[in-house]
Amino acid sequence: MIQFGLRLHDAEKLPMEQLLPLVRKRGFTCAHLALSKTVKDVPCTPSALTPGYALYLRHLFEQNGIDIAVLGNYLNLAYPDETVLDAIREKYYAHIRFASLLGCGMVGTETGCPNVEYKYCPECRTDAALAAFIKTLKPIVRCAEQYGVTLAIEPVARHIVYDAKRARTVLDEIGSHNLQILFDPVNMLSMENVDRREEVFAEAIELLGKDVAMIHFKAFVRQNADGQLKACGAGQGEMENYTTILRFAKQEKPYVFATLENTTPENAEACRLYLQKQYDECLY
Repeated sequence: MIQFGLRLHDAEKLPMEQLLPLVRKRGFTCAHLALSKTVKDVPCTPSALTPGYALYLRHLFEQNGIDIAVLGNYLNLAYPDETVLDAIREKYYAHIRFASLLGCGMVGTETGCPNVEYKYCPECRTDAALAAFIKTLKPIVRCAEQYGVTLAIEPVARHIVYDAKRARTVLDEIGSHNLQILFDPVNMLSMENVDRREEVFAEAIELLGKDVAMIHFKAFVRQNADGQLKACGAGQGEMENYTTILRFAKQEKPYVFATLENTTPENAEACRLYLQKQYDECLY
């Protein structure tokens, strides 16, 4: 009842027509599609996202038995320059419209950092940064409502929405059924909380569970040189037990899309089988 998928830009660098049969052969039934990272020879500017392009991709995915779980548009929604921020919003509007034609019900995004570099800074944790992010997000959510698409935000420990409480605040403040959560457990971890990760996951499920629209799966290794966690494929790093998240999916999210991240073409199928085994062994 869980639908495992692949982040397509982790697969071979091939034309979509050649890539999708390989993804399906490895047992994946859905995909995370980020146009700018996956389709290198076709522009993904707002004006290029036409109905014809959407329907071409839609038919191609259907022919290969793969659903587009989420259309990724991971841009900095806290960019400090208003002119640039206007252009970023236009890209979200275009992706939402494109998703509605693509047969994809969701556009996914992270929540940004209040700087040009899109990297962690102390200001990420401030109320001012959160208020600015919510202000930017509101019209994008309204656009999603108009097109019948879900906008899913992904909490990340080094971004403005860095934990479950902060994400709950955003959901409650905007108050839209078209705003939900893309739950990536590892992205909510940092060196400060990694050793109590089960608490982090439990809190996220408690506060955000009813609004989770999709799940990302990966593992991590500790990078002692810079004091950060480095993502890797599920079962390939320090995180070995996914029972808390898989049980949540099994009990509360029938047929949820669950895409794997940070895999390689060589280990993607093994990562899927690793998770499938734990899922099958989970008790209701």
